[in-house]
Amino acid sequence: MPQATFLNLQALHLHPDPARVVVRRFGPSPDPRDMNPTDKLRANHIVARVMGLDQEAAAGQLAEVLENFNGRHRNLLERFEARADEMEEVFTTHCKFSRTQRQLVGSYFLHEYSFEAAALFNPSIVSHPDQSGAPPGGRRFILSLRAVGEGHISSLTFRSGTIAADGSLSVDPTSRLATIATFRNRMVRLDGDDVEVAFASDGDISERVIFPITASQSNGIEDARFVEFDEGGRSVFRATYTAYNGRGIRSELIETNDFLSFRMSPLRGSAAVNKGMALFPRKIAGRYAMIARQDNENLYLVYSDDLMNWDGGVAILKPQYPWEFIQIGTCGSPIELDEGWLLFTHGVGPVRRYAIGAVLLDKQDPSKVLARSREPLVRPEPSEREGYVPNVVYTCGAMRHRDQIVLPYAVSDTYCNFATIRIEALLQALSPVSADETHDLRQGAFPEKEHEHDPR
Repeated sequence: MPQATFLNLQALHLHPDPARVVVRRFGPSPDPRDMNPTDKLRANHIVARVMGLDQEAAAGQLAEVLENFNGRHRNLLERFEARADEMEEVFTTHCKFSRTQRQLVGSYFLHEYSFEAAALFNPSIVSHPDQSGAPPGGRRFILSLRAVGEGHISSLTFRSGTIAADGSLSVDPTSRLATIATFRNRMVRLDGDDVEVAFASDGDISERVIFPITASQSNGIEDARFVEFDEGGRSVFRATYTAYNGRGIRSELIETNDFLSFRMSPLRGSAAVNKGMALFPRKIAGRYAMIARQDNENLYLVYSDDLMNWDGGVAILKPQYPWEFIQIGTCGSPIELDEGWLLFTHGVGPVRRYAIGAVLLDKQDPSKVLARSREPLVRPEPSEREGYVPNVVYTCGAMRHRDQIVLPYAVSDTYCNFATIRIEALLQALSPVSADETHDLRQGAFPEKEHEHDPR
C-alpha cells in the first residue's frame, strides 16, 4: 500500500558517512580508581617504552603522528594532553615527563572511531535556539540523530537546517570534523547518577558527538526524543533516551539550553523501566507528563511532580489494527495543536515490519484518545526496505511549523528521509475514537516488565 497521499516527501536524505571519525579513549579506564591491576601494568609497559625514546626520537615520532592525523581532528595535541592528564596515576611510577613525552604517551591511548559507519537514523527535530538568519516565514531547526559504528555502539549527533515559508527543507552542510563532548568535571565518577558534558563553541553543531560515557551507557545512547520544553516562558531542550550497557537498559534524560553543554541523568520509578518515553512540551495541570510504554504492548500516560521520578500511569492506547498487532510505541513527544495533542506512534506488524501512525489526545485530559489512524501514515516502501534492519520506518520526533508538520524519519535503521504534512489533512485522516473504547482500554491493559533489549 502506498504512503498517505497527503505526505509530501522531500528530496532530502541523510546517509551515514564512514569517513567521519572521532578520537576516543583506547586502553585503561579514564578514571584511575576503576583501573584494574592488569590494565595498569600494561599501560606502564607502554609508557616505559615511550620514555625509552630519546628526546629527538620522541619529537620525530610525535611529528609523524601529527602529520598523519592532524587534518582529521581539531586541537589534536590538546586531546593527547587531556588523555595523558587522565592517566596521572599510571605516570607516578615514572620519572618526570617532558611536554613532548606527555603528548606522545597520550596518543598511544587514543584511537579513531567511525561513529556513523553503519547507520545514521532515528531523528528528532526541534526549533533552533538561535533563529538569526532564518528565512522570511521560515525557521531554523536542529536534528538529533542516532549514529552507529563498530560494535553496534550508538552515540548522539546533530545537524542544523531550515524550513522555508513554502515548506521546503534544507540541511546545512556537514562538517568533515567531529569531536566527542568532554566532561565539565574531569574527575566525575562514571558510575554516578548525573554527568555534565560540553563542547567548545567554535565548532559547527554537526561536529558534536555525545558518546557513551557512564557504565549504564557503555553500549549505546539510543533514540533521543528531543522536545522544546516551556519552563515558565523559558525554553529548555530535553530528551528522553535509552542507555544500554550490553545487558540491560535504563531510561535517562538529557537537558540543554544551547546544544553546547548537556546534563544527563537517570529516570527512576516503576514507569521508567522500558524504552520509548516521550515528554510533553509543557506541564499539564501543574505537573510534568510523559507517554511511556511500561509493558510489551501498550502506551501509558504518566505524571510526575519532579521530572526525575515516574510512577504509576494509566493505559491509553493498545494495539488495535493489523499493522500494530505486535506492539505500539511513541515516535516522539506530543505536539500541541488547537484540536488536541498530536502523538506520532509506531506499530509493529507481520514479519516485524515497523510503520508510523498518529493519534489525537484531548488537550485538557490527554488520557482521552479522540482519534487515531486506522492505516499507517508511513510504511516501508519496496525501494526502501533494505538496510541495517530491514522493513523499518521510525522517527523520534516531529515539529510543527505553521500549518504543517515537519517529519524526519529513518529508513531500515540506516539513513533518514524527510516529509511535511498539512495538519488539516492529517487530522481529517484520523478516525474518531468513542469514549467507550477509551474506557475499555483503561480496564483491560496490565503492565508487565519487558526483560529483553528491544531495538526500540
